[in-house]
Amino acid sequence: MTEGLKDPAKDTQDRARDGLTRRQWGRGVLAMGGAVALAPFPAGPAAASTGNGHRTLQHGTPRQAGLLTGHLRQLVLDAQTFLAPSPQHPWYAGAVLLAGRGGIVALHEPIGMAVRYAAYDEKTDTGVEFPADRQIPASSDTVYDLASVSKLFTSILAVQQLERGALELETAVASYLPEFAGGGKQSVTIRQLLTHTSGFRSWIPLYKAPTREGKLQLIWNEKLATAPGTAYLYSDLNLISLQLVLERITGRTLDTLLRDEITGPLGMDDTRYNPPASWKPRIAATEDARAPWSGLDRGLVWGEVHDENAYSLGGVAGHAGVFSSAWDLAVLGRALLNGGAYGRARILRPESVDLMFTDFNTAFPGDEHGLGFELYQHWYMGAMATPRTAGHTGFTGTSLVLDPTTDSFLIVLGNSVHPVRTWRSGSAPRVAAGNHLARAVAVRPAHGRTSWFSGMASSSTATLTLPALDTTAGPTRFRCALWWDTEPRSDVLFLESSTDGGTTWQPVPFTTRRRPEDPEEHPAGTATGWSGRTWHRLGADLPSAAVLTLRWRYTTDRLYVGRGAYVGALRVETGDRVAFDESRPTDAARIAAAGWSPSRD
Repeated sequence: MTEGLKDPAKDTQDRARDGLTRRQWGRGVLAMGGAVALAPFPAGPAAASTGNGHRTLQHGTPRQAGLLTGHLRQLVLDAQTFLAPSPQHPWYAGAVLLAGRGGIVALHEPIGMAVRYAAYDEKTDTGVEFPADRQIPASSDTVYDLASVSKLFTSILAVQQLERGALELETAVASYLPEFAGGGKQSVTIRQLLTHTSGFRSWIPLYKAPTREGKLQLIWNEKLATAPGTAYLYSDLNLISLQLVLERITGRTLDTLLRDEITGPLGMDDTRYNPPASWKPRIAATEDARAPWSGLDRGLVWGEVHDENAYSLGGVAGHAGVFSSAWDLAVLGRALLNGGAYGRARILRPESVDLMFTDFNTAFPGDEHGLGFELYQHWYMGAMATPRTAGHTGFTGTSLVLDPTTDSFLIVLGNSVHPVRTWRSGSAPRVAAGNHLARAVAVRPAHGRTSWFSGMASSSTATLTLPALDTTAGPTRFRCALWWDTEPRSDVLFLESSTDGGTTWQPVPFTTRRRPEDPEEHPAGTATGWSGRTWHRLGADLPSAAVLTLRWRYTTDRLYVGRGAYVGALRVETGDRVAFDESRPTDAARIAAAGWSPSRD
């Protein structure tokens, strides 16, 4: 269901050691309007890398991780509120929260219950609880059914085969699986499976076919909902099909590939398909699966995969079925943020990770997607979302978010279908957690000790207004430092001026620049979206008026927010004099802030 600078010579040495230099990679990658073809790399299993190894994880303090303690504390407090009715039922029975930056896990906190309900009573819409002595609290090492987060493992396995030349992105799936061509699917490519642009509908009930052969025949016969490459349509069938390709070209089952190529090398001992019975006390329960809300009558699902299709495929499927713990997922995330390596083990080359974090769906704005990974999705990443932020969610209440921009990672593992899937809606706990982790990464003032921060409230308008100025002495120029990261198009920062005491406001066009890039014009006097999470120098010509008021106005919609906006070093020069300079205490005291607040971070 559905920081720091790196020595260029050392960088080249590292890549050469791992089998590729930048130049060799450049020859092996061909950009074709969003499509990428990879030249083959040396074959072989995922192996330990040589040298001194790559960053691994350890528990530490928020300060050691470069994170602000108060915002991590609030992350946990907010997560706990979703254990209560939100609004009618709990969003999850329990969860494990893990957040960190660099090599430090600064937060690893279980909340609520891993096992609470024995059944669901549809007549009263209530959960039937286990006796208190049979309920199991969530613990830091609780294992969760990852649901669709499993797709990331299948995608990594596919990219490994791209590296080894056994798979090509732009090659038709049917060239590896001739049976796949049925139903007019002969032109669907491997890339389209990985980016959900194949044209498959979201899912089909494979579990209704009594045999594995019958289930596969349903896939072979399936007709596409849209022509390949013409639309984004998220589908479990894409990753199930990719599983079949991988098993065909390697001669190994998907669970064996997972163990040999990812979890074994990375030491992810809590991650596997079909966990043994001995793991059951550590596993979070999922749903009381019965008709009509479930396709199969199974009762309480606990220790087995929740997804019906994955269950009918023996628990091993490309779209669902992997069980894991928060720490193991953090190890995987750290490996990817390291460029594919963890300690001495390497599972991917840095260039391959770049591909997984690169948007192939530029033709479908809002549905940004790398190879397997979703990108820039505020609806569950919250303010962690950037064009390079990668992640995925799972139907059972799981999510993984990786932000290369700040080198931070967030894992939320919850059992939100316990006791029934209809109790939860939306993704509010994930968004709240993402917002708090993003806020925990400080934005230091560009100049001086403080800057002005817009805040991160939704459905709000915040204004920062300079005192009225006389700009008739000559050409007038406004300058300041500006930092912004907002939900694109929905949340907007405006620079405006008024000559009638604030009755009406007019946009002020401005220019921003961050070295070494060229200046960027903002003719409408607005800024929105992602600016690279760095400070920009801003300049604007102001109109001549005996009484001119200048303000920043930041507006957000009711849904999601970015990291917000910061301004500082506000200065207005008119003619040959300085009309306003925020560094002068008397001028700073005349700024009127509504919704904005001084920030030192």
